[in-house]
Amino acid sequence: MDLRHYPRLDERICWDTLPNGMKLAVIPRQGFSRKMAYFITGNGSMHRQFTLDGQDHNAPMGVAHFLEHKLFDMPGRDISGEFAEMGASVNAFTTYDMTAYYFSCTDRFFDSLKLLLEFVTQPYFTQQTVDKEQGIIGQEIDMNEDAPETRMFEQLVDAMYTAHPIREPILGTRQSIRQITPQVLYDCHRALYSPQNMLLCVIGDVDPNEVRSQAIRGTSQMPCTQVTLDRCWPEEMTVRVPRVCSKMEVARPMFQLGFKCPDPGKGDAAIYQEFVGDLAAEALFGESSRLYLELYQQGLIDPSFGGGFDTVSGMAMLSASGDSDHPEQVRDAILKQAQVLAQQGIDEKDFLRMKRSALGARIHNLDSFDSTCFRVAAYYFSGFDYFRFPEIYESVQAEDVRQFIEKTVIPERCCLSVIEPKEEQS
Repeated sequence: MDLRHYPRLDERICWDTLPNGMKLAVIPRQGFSRKMAYFITGNGSMHRQFTLDGQDHNAPMGVAHFLEHKLFDMPGRDISGEFAEMGASVNAFTTYDMTAYYFSCTDRFFDSLKLLLEFVTQPYFTQQTVDKEQGIIGQEIDMNEDAPETRMFEQLVDAMYTAHPIREPILGTRQSIRQITPQVLYDCHRALYSPQNMLLCVIGDVDPNEVRSQAIRGTSQMPCTQVTLDRCWPEEMTVRVPRVCSKMEVARPMFQLGFKCPDPGKGDAAIYQEFVGDLAAEALFGESSRLYLELYQQGLIDPSFGGGFDTVSGMAMLSASGDSDHPEQVRDAILKQAQVLAQQGIDEKDFLRMKRSALGARIHNLDSFDSTCFRVAAYYFSGFDYFRFPEIYESVQAEDVRQFIEKTVIPERCCLSVIEPKEEQS
């Protein structure tokens, strides 16, 4: 195994590639009783179009999330109950560009790891269980449609993007999940869970070589399929619609403001762009910024207001959201302040303070097993060694952030999504 040492963080990672092509990362934390494992595929809800064994597939929306649910369903067994009997807590989630299964425990780690590898790599689907799951996920879709934050975000990205599948809800729709069959799930499992695009990440006081041996045994039955996934969705930088609005049962208007950014790509350049975007958000409307204080004093925002820079494979977006009776005024104030920063630049002392604060927050997050394990895995799929983040942060210059604001925070790239209260019936 390849042991990498990061003296600045006092961290180590053992990396290896298993015989079937799957990646393994073990983060040793000696002296800790808690242990955690993440088993992740770098494919999520957006990866519906693929070529498998020479045949093109266009899977229904929501299939990745459907798979996440169904992999826990093994005949005659209660997977969550088996983890609980071993004293482990198990869970899973699906995002636009990955699906993760993970557990944490203090005892019987290798028994839990064996079970994790077993249920993720050995699918079992029947028409009866698929029909039942369609009803369960249908209820989840209904609940999501009644959630103002979800509606606000989904109508935002639908208005901003033309080609990128971030416009499609992770859960799919009631109509799309009705198209899911056992065969669709088997095909998607072979394609989306190919070992060459999967990572097992473990953190805790464990023997890396023992983890490696069990990972090899636990994934030996995974088929090494020939699969090509659609990962390119060209986008113009102008938004499709500048403002969208819905009415729901909310106490006061809610809004999310998005600024469309180019695809940051992968590797060091992508992470550099992410850190520039993070610092731009802080300089423009972070809690320590002049604009935040002004908007707060004017009553245009409240403590719910916040924002940042978000990336998903193939896209990036600077955003801010919160509650406000006058979201258009908040949008206009951000655009105006962006012009000021683009012309005058960012004060060097303020910039250094923001950098130190951002770097300190990331270092502090390394105390969390969950955050560390997840970030190492997520950044692996972005082609970046996460423990190198201090050197990337330190290389960011104030001029980079100024130029980002100048190019990004402009009306052509801006979309405002609003949820307004329903009018009371007289």
